[in-house]
Amino acid sequence: MVDFVLGNWRKSSYSDANAECVEVAAAAGRVVGVRDTQQRGHGPTLEFPAAAWHSFISDLRFHG
Repeated sequence: MVDFVLGNWRKSSYSDANAECVEVAAAAGRVVGVRDTQQRGHGPTLEFPAAAWHSFISDLRFHG
């Protein structure tokens, strides 16, 4: 499990006013963490290889 620095987290630009959103952080350019904004570090964090995350985002933009 990667220890993400608190300042690295950023909220999704698709967040809504009801706080139903996610935050994303990168660690050393190799791992990307994703968490629920409402949990603020107290809930689980999903971790993905950076290449897989970037591929996922690219596919969303292409097919979205």
